[in-house]
Amino acid sequence: MGCAPSITVSQSGVVYCRDSDESNSPRPSSFGVQQHLQVRTAGGSGGADGGLEVTSSSGTAGVGTISMIHGRMDRRGTISIEAETQTSRSTVTMKGSANQVTLGPMRLSHPTMQIMLVFAKEDAQSDGFWWAADKGGYKCNIVRNPTDALECFLEKQHDVVIIDNRTTKGFNAVALCRSIRATKPSENTIIVAVTKHNPLDKDEPSIMPLISAGFNRRYEENANTGACLNELLQIEFGEFRSQFKLKATNSLFAALENSSDAIQITSENRTVQYVNPAYERVSGYSNDEVLGQEMEDMPRCDKNKVELIDGIYSQLKKGKSWEGMLYSKKRNGESIPQVVHISPVIGYGGKVRHHVFNKRSPLQPTNGPTVLCQELQHTVDKMGQDFTNGHQGLNRRQSVARIHSMTIEAPITKVINIINTAQENSPSTVVQALDRVLDILRSSELYNPAQVKEDDQITTDLVGGLMAHGTYAGKRKMSGSEVAICKSAASNNSSSSPLTHLSQAPAEVLKLLEGTVSWNYQVLEVERITQHRPLLFTGLKIFSRFGVCNFLGISETVLRNWLQVIESNYHSCNPYHNSSHAADVLQATSYFLGKDKMQSCFETADHVAALIAAAVHDVDHPGKTNSFLCNAGSDLAILYNDTAVLESHHSALAFQLTTKEDRCNIFKELDRDDFRALRHSIIDMILATEMTKHFEHLSKFVNCINKPGARDGDDSSSLQSGGRSTPDTMILSTPENRALVRRMLIKCADVANPTRPLELCREWARRISQEYFNQTDEEKRRGLPVVMPVFDRTMCSIPKSQISFIDYFIMDMFEAWDSFADCPELMEHLQINYVFWKGEEEKEREKKMKEKENEKGDHEKR
Repeated sequence: MGCAPSITVSQSGVVYCRDSDESNSPRPSSFGVQQHLQVRTAGGSGGADGGLEVTSSSGTAGVGTISMIHGRMDRRGTISIEAETQTSRSTVTMKGSANQVTLGPMRLSHPTMQIMLVFAKEDAQSDGFWWAADKGGYKCNIVRNPTDALECFLEKQHDVVIIDNRTTKGFNAVALCRSIRATKPSENTIIVAVTKHNPLDKDEPSIMPLISAGFNRRYEENANTGACLNELLQIEFGEFRSQFKLKATNSLFAALENSSDAIQITSENRTVQYVNPAYERVSGYSNDEVLGQEMEDMPRCDKNKVELIDGIYSQLKKGKSWEGMLYSKKRNGESIPQVVHISPVIGYGGKVRHHVFNKRSPLQPTNGPTVLCQELQHTVDKMGQDFTNGHQGLNRRQSVARIHSMTIEAPITKVINIINTAQENSPSTVVQALDRVLDILRSSELYNPAQVKEDDQITTDLVGGLMAHGTYAGKRKMSGSEVAICKSAASNNSSSSPLTHLSQAPAEVLKLLEGTVSWNYQVLEVERITQHRPLLFTGLKIFSRFGVCNFLGISETVLRNWLQVIESNYHSCNPYHNSSHAADVLQATSYFLGKDKMQSCFETADHVAALIAAAVHDVDHPGKTNSFLCNAGSDLAILYNDTAVLESHHSALAFQLTTKEDRCNIFKELDRDDFRALRHSIIDMILATEMTKHFEHLSKFVNCINKPGARDGDDSSSLQSGGRSTPDTMILSTPENRALVRRMLIKCADVANPTRPLELCREWARRISQEYFNQTDEEKRRGLPVVMPVFDRTMCSIPKSQISFIDYFIMDMFEAWDSFADCPELMEHLQINYVFWKGEEEKEREKKMKEKENEKGDHEKR
């Protein structure tokens, strides 16, 4: 029976088997109820002596003799376990190697079928199935109620579930079946209903109610072990094998989903049934857009002749494959050539029922990318050997002359020259591919995305406004009076009553400042209570926590004076770029610096540089973008040659203000070398906040920090155990890589608003939109190019602008940052806020639709 050696027999002749994991017997200990099975004896009813303990002489599944420890054997008869086990062995032997299954060219081996019996009480029918399972060599469990049945099924995920449906007294078999079907593991499970025998004089009831409930088969009550075994054999060689093959097709779909070739499957009537991710990437169409569509209804390329298409389908109807060049039309209207292989697939009725399209770029070698790599490697290696030996072939002299004509080579020049040389001895397909590589390398936008969706006007405007320089240099410069208003307002920020120490701050402020260690820091509340001086108080608290004064060798008074000077040069009239934004970025920077990864890779100097850069990164911001300043021909744009205008101004002014007076010069105690190193880091971080370099910084961070760390992650534990540096610390040991991390840190802190709690996220979104509205108004008033037309206060959708900003700039960057610094709380807020903006966008859309309907109704009435 598959039980372990210990078997206990009760007064009524019930055997409780305490089985091992490999046992076929019920496992009561797993489900909290006493499971049992009836053992048939040759004698009369059970004795009255209490329990009988029976011990098997072998630990094998039911093999050996049963000996009595105490009790009266003559009352119980003989238990015929050995004969049953021999039958089981013979049944398994008859099946032989029948567990070998073929699925097309695949060779599969299915495991032993697992069965669960659900019977409210023990009877002849449950025993019949139990002994049949034992004979067939199947794994079997018995449970007595629906709760245990579900728990057992979810743990073992049986292939076959047999449920007693002869009565509803114990439990409702239909309800249990529905509950099992509601679970994901039941997708390939066969569920059998055991029903009462129907008298011959009565009509056979319909099986549809059982099928509707989720049953696959019905078994009429028959306790004969042979009949039960035949039922199980039919299931094994029928539905079980079919379901096993269906499960195996998951591996085929995984291959399709990860194929680099575009795969499309259609019906014989040309209805699209499947496309893989590569198809979506190449065509621009999503899975949902093409499934169920007729090929004739999809955009067609005029370059494909009608006669050619008709000839292809005529060949497919004959069951013959076709391969050749076809043009496909992408969603953006672009026509691209593709090498297409179409295979007809025979289906039901012995006829062609599917067409499988395998599409690849003509530049992709037919033997795969490995051949390309091998050919390139061979060419480059050969070229290197020739250079070393001083021999140049006649067919490569021109390329070699180009290389040697340059005394000093930039890395990109070396790459281009090597590719040029590799082309000369390469096949035409490789030459064409490398031509495309050279075109990309020669472009000036190596790190920026190829293009923005043409139909996404909001994203287009955001990218144009934040990442582009001015379209032209206007004749009119910004007048001094345009900044004077903000300057005067900013000067009012300085404290009317001097603050000697942070401890003298109001209790309400001190309580709020305790939240600087939390991502939920209420900086806008600090702004309100301190009368628009959040940078002073936030800065004193954070700089004190990181020991900035000790590192710089200055007093808290000097730090306080410096913070007041910096804050007074932020424009409080700006809705967004004011000292509250600076305090917010400073707090975000300190939060990131507190992460374990930062503690392990940064030195104190890195912490100090990051905090100072965060505090001054937008000082004297005029509330206008770089594009506006360039278009207006402002003094700043002229001074900095239309390049990183504001970022250059922020860093230059910060050092001018700091070193102007000794009372606020926080660098005065540093020696020359320390000051230059700190100054370099601060300037580098401020310049990193320029959005035109966004994708360059992100790409370098991912490729130099995240990807190498992910590749080496599996070895980190072994390195740590050996007392050596981990791969992460090795990667971050170079000054260049630490600079990449510092840039990403301040970039994330600068645009972290979408990752803040929802109430803060909404307020920051309102403020930045208001500032962009003001700029658009000014551009229209002065006749300047409107760099972000969507930020027209009369028609702008703040939810749409936020969604576009998150999609294009925020999501990828914070996923990369979270992967490095481990900031799950930010990602949670980001997802919540994104869903919120999506909901607000939908509300706006519904509102506009109602307004249009009302306008239409009013028009019809007229």
